[in-house]
Amino acid sequence: MKILFAAAECAPLAKVGGMADVVGSLPIALAELGCDVRIVMPYYRFLKELPKSSEPVWTGSVMFQPVAIYESRLPGSDIPLYLVGHFAFDTDRIYGSEDEPWRFALFSRTVAEFLWTGGWDPQILHCHDWHTGLLPLWMRAMPVMTVYTIHNLAYQGPLLAQMRAFVDVPHDTHAWNPMSAGIIHSDAMTAVSPTYAREICTPDYGERLDGLLRAQGGRLRGILNGINTHQFDPATDPYLTVNYDAKSIERRIENKLALQRQFGFEVNPHRFLVGVVSRLVDQKGFDLLAPLWDIWMNTGGAQLVVLGSGDPWYEFLFRGAAERYRDRVAAVLRYDNAIASLIYGGSDVFLMPSRFEPCGIGQMIALRYGSVPLVRKTGGLADTVHFHNPLDEQGNGFLFDRYDPAHLLAMLYRAEEAFRYKDEWRKLQLRGMEADLSWHASARQYRDLYQELAARLG
Repeated sequence: MKILFAAAECAPLAKVGGMADVVGSLPIALAELGCDVRIVMPYYRFLKELPKSSEPVWTGSVMFQPVAIYESRLPGSDIPLYLVGHFAFDTDRIYGSEDEPWRFALFSRTVAEFLWTGGWDPQILHCHDWHTGLLPLWMRAMPVMTVYTIHNLAYQGPLLAQMRAFVDVPHDTHAWNPMSAGIIHSDAMTAVSPTYAREICTPDYGERLDGLLRAQGGRLRGILNGINTHQFDPATDPYLTVNYDAKSIERRIENKLALQRQFGFEVNPHRFLVGVVSRLVDQKGFDLLAPLWDIWMNTGGAQLVVLGSGDPWYEFLFRGAAERYRDRVAAVLRYDNAIASLIYGGSDVFLMPSRFEPCGIGQMIALRYGSVPLVRKTGGLADTVHFHNPLDEQGNGFLFDRYDPAHLLAMLYRAEEAFRYKDEWRKLQLRGMEADLSWHASARQYRDLYQELAARLG
């Protein structure tokens, strides 16, 4: 089985969101199942130090531009990695530039030309999000089956009417942007969790594509993401003050004390410590905290550490709380691997009150590290976090349903109360740590999907 992944991101090389983790981890799991998997992505400036072939493995003229493809390897694996080189990708930014529609049209068209001219001959082309949404359309006449994965339906790309100014987009597409083109013309679609696959077929979550998605019938499947359990492992994480695992969870407390010391909090193992590692954007639901600060801080004993950056309004929200409650709230408005690991490995609860969440990776890392997730019941959060019931010792976290500040506050109180019962809390942590969060089960589902599609090729 020969499979080519095409994406704008790939961890650990280029990462903005969860798509990078899928593209960087799923091929490794598929290779372990015997698949010949390769990845193609833009050759960004910050990848210049990555070892690669001295000469291009393919060159061509695409959209009247000279383009070259170099071959490298995905770090830590034998997965071939194709890098699409052009001066448009000679930047330290993945997204946000004014020429973004042109850049990703050039990338996708280069992948199409690479396959059309025999650069490689995969059976399956696996495309990811709007940046590669036109590839299933361009592959219609090729003996290759296409899979299109929706990581976040909210980002659909520019109008095709705009893109026709610089790239060939047939008028019989019946689509109006790259996301809809990928949905219509792919041979199969996946969403990154079963619940999200159902949610995006409804008006509340469908981003005006719910009718189109409902019309696809059984072509849309929800396959839950995993995490790289070798990378995210509290037993070997070099950023933790003390390493531990499920058999030595009592050592975890040293990371909590280190986190409290680092941010000037009261150093006390019995204080309830909440952690956040996130992009600070509308999707993540942190506007629910805005009316809660005084009530929450003055009626409970919680401490809060926030790590992340994003929209100025949310940065202002957390910066203001940190200034007002200096001894209990800390806000680090950037991303830092060392602090992230310490939050996962030291916090008692990991907070994700998302408005919507296609899959989410933070809650799965938190489970692996023994930080109990407190999440809104949506998307992949609903598929991975199950309500803590101490009576029958079931569940691994806390969930609230309605997108409402009062419901979030009630669940914060409930989690802090449960934290008082240390023996039950320890069992709750262990249920999360001992769960299988790897890519193995998901990779088998993808392999089965690929085999179904390849069988149609004859």
